[in-house]
Amino acid sequence: MTVRTAILPSGLAVVTEASAHLRTAAVGVFVSAGSRHETPAEHGLSHLLEHMAFKGTRRRSARDIAEAIEDVGGDLNAETGVERTGYFARVIGTDVALALDVIGDILTDSLFDPGELEREKNVIIQEIGAVEDTPDDYVFDLLTAAAWPEQAVGRPILGTRERVGAFDREAVGGYLARHYGASSIVVAATGAVEHDAIVALAQSRLAGLPNGSPPPLAPANYRGGETRLKRKLEQTHVAVAFEGRPVGAPDHDAAHVFASAAGGGMSSRLFQEVREKRGLAYSIYAFHWDYADTGLFGFYAGSAGRDAAEVVAASLDCLAECAHTLDDREIGRAKAQMKVSILAALESPGARAQQLARQMQIHGRPLSLDEMIARVEAISTAEVRKTGAAMLRSQPTLASIGAVAKVPGQAKVAEALRGV
Repeated sequence: MTVRTAILPSGLAVVTEASAHLRTAAVGVFVSAGSRHETPAEHGLSHLLEHMAFKGTRRRSARDIAEAIEDVGGDLNAETGVERTGYFARVIGTDVALALDVIGDILTDSLFDPGELEREKNVIIQEIGAVEDTPDDYVFDLLTAAAWPEQAVGRPILGTRERVGAFDREAVGGYLARHYGASSIVVAATGAVEHDAIVALAQSRLAGLPNGSPPPLAPANYRGGETRLKRKLEQTHVAVAFEGRPVGAPDHDAAHVFASAAGGGMSSRLFQEVREKRGLAYSIYAFHWDYADTGLFGFYAGSAGRDAAEVVAASLDCLAECAHTLDDREIGRAKAQMKVSILAALESPGARAQQLARQMQIHGRPLSLDEMIARVEAISTAEVRKTGAAMLRSQPTLASIGAVAKVPGQAKVAEALRGV
């Protein structure tokens, strides 16, 4: 497998990895623009644009777009994140040109038909309702809003019913023109691909991308906070978080390992203590999310309302203990899980394309396998403990949905961790 890159005169980046033993290919266009890049008046526009890209171009109707890829047995999809949006397809290697033609078409020549726009706005409003009806998802929207209040990084990706309902064709087109410049985009292709052919296709199919740089990103300001939403549910859903580490921080990798070792699997201390030993929750896990200049570390649990206080207390005790007593075996297990995740991505063209695109957008270059593994191996037990303790000393953030009366407040969480 050979990774090659190219930067076109427009600033568009191309990264490929050809695999001689594969017959399928994954190709994607990844934009360094997501919900975090929106102004308050644009909240939800990144996600709406992603939806509208599939609703028709001058050459293809919405049905034509779907059929073009599915007629050859492929699939076409997209996703909007906080800092990135991706459009990607999986096809037989001989159909890569078709896939890039379709993706290029929807990104450079979409009609944004007003009738389609109204229908799709209604679809997204239904999607917002679906999230609100799924408390183990919705609690994280509440959590991020409390962690970064009144900031784009903390706002839900989907937007609000009111804001989405107010968008028009000009708003969608204007956002695309400002944020979908060639210099903000990486084309990634893996599997049964040929580098020079992908470069030529990217140059021809994406020639209509606007030029210029997007507006600067407002820095994130983690503050911490608390949100409770009382609902009549079978379970109470609780998420507790602290300031994590941004992608470029020296202890970024250690933060990931701490989250994994403390609560990343069935053998982790959180799972063993809260679920296996005490039987307090069906779902309990830790997480660490990283962004350009901030991050979020924490845990989620779903339990009976009467047990919510004990779940939080036991989890905080467990995390505090981890910050002082995680041993080499536990850290080794977490590092092994990270290495398997890295290697697994190499065996999936789709996952590998996303991995390469993310590396290009964060580091400006693809990372070699040896480099990725070496980074994991270099993480020490002492560094993991130190990073975990530092995160736990930050201002806590809490979000809960359900019978929330017994969920400890922000002050009690901070007091429980005072000695970390």
